[in-house]
Amino acid sequence: MQTKQTLIGAAQLQQEIKKSRFLANAAPIDSVDAALAFVARISERDATHNCWAYRIDTQYRFNDDGEPAGTAGKPILQAIDGQGLDRVAVVVTRWFGGIKLGAGGLVRAYGGCAAECLRLAPKQALVALVSARVHCDFASAAALHARLAEYGAVKRGERLHESGVELELDVPEAQAGALAALVRDLTRGRGRLDIA
Repeated sequence: MQTKQTLIGAAQLQQEIKKSRFLANAAPIDSVDAALAFVARISERDATHNCWAYRIDTQYRFNDDGEPAGTAGKPILQAIDGQGLDRVAVVVTRWFGGIKLGAGGLVRAYGGCAAECLRLAPKQALVALVSARVHCDFASAAALHARLAEYGAVKRGERLHESGVELELDVPEAQAGALAALVRDLTRGRGRLDIA
């Protein structure tokens, strides 16, 4: 299975195609509301069209904004999917230059502009995280704290109890088993890691 990627930050690319100006803006997003807010913020009022698409896991949506159906939003979504990206929104804005591109030309212009913007943008792998709780004695807690970074674990909280420490962690799903084994080894079987 190929690892999905997202953008590290916002990206932009401008192209001129047969006297029309195309401006692609892309950004990482984490919710449908964030995607729609990005579209609203980036859309240019003086432009002829602001076409867009987003992908968040299995959720997606696209909009042709007045261009012939299927010639703008869908090619933008295909550019996102074609590069294995997730949690990404793209808006391609067009200022009409007086020369009609035809349906095929529009598909190539919108899809190509979006794809090139995404190709040039810095990316990072999306890592599936799980929430976990670690229960251990006080003597093992310091050694465990020192090794959390090796497993990509991030501490969200910590509670002290009479019998020891409870840590709340975000752990990469692929590392959860190895971290559970470390907890067992460090605590000589007295500690445990529970996936929340």
